[in-house]
Amino acid sequence: MNAADEGPARDLFGAPAAIPARRLGARLARTLIADGPGFATREVAELALTLEGIAGDRHAGFARAADSRVPWYPRGTPIRNARQVSLVAPDELAEIARRLGLAELRPEWIGANLLIEGVPRLTGLPPGTRLHFPGGAALVVEGENAPCRHAGAAIAAQTGQGGAELGFAQRAKGLRGLVAWVERAGTLATGAALEVRVPEQRIWTP
Repeated sequence: MNAADEGPARDLFGAPAAIPARRLGARLARTLIADGPGFATREVAELALTLEGIAGDRHAGFARAADSRVPWYPRGTPIRNARQVSLVAPDELAEIARRLGLAELRPEWIGANLLIEGVPRLTGLPPGTRLHFPGGAALVVEGENAPCRHAGAAIAAQTGQGGAELGFAQRAKGLRGLVAWVERAGTLATGAALEVRVPEQRIWTP
């Protein structure tokens, strides 16, 4: 029997061995801000990051009110804001558009702040992944941004396709992008190269 026949490597406790950490190069294709009255974002040349999030963005702040995403707290309870920044990828948006029967799905329609190019399966990046930008600014990935009806309604309003309001939540699973929080303040400029640092990953089993 060769090593390939023995199955995945295991640690001393019988759990799957860790997937090693790695670094990836990527590009910040677009920067957008949510500073208007509606759900959508608008494109800007750069974003100023503080430890509270994107300066002037409606999602900025050290704390946010608990909502349906965290049902283990009473609605409105102040909790740490780990959803300061929303990230999406062009290839994943294109696949969502295909599934919805749309010609395109623009990041601003669903309230995204950063369009990141060059990362395979962006939405699959694990929590704790860090994005390091020129000048020192850094974001930490909190996790997947689960698709919701609010984003679907925004798409429907932009495209006139009423089925997108409910269809988006189902068809965008695993493709909606990520939410992150600011670990180090700085400026993010459209077109900048960045480094994605994916941590070592282990699958926990009891």
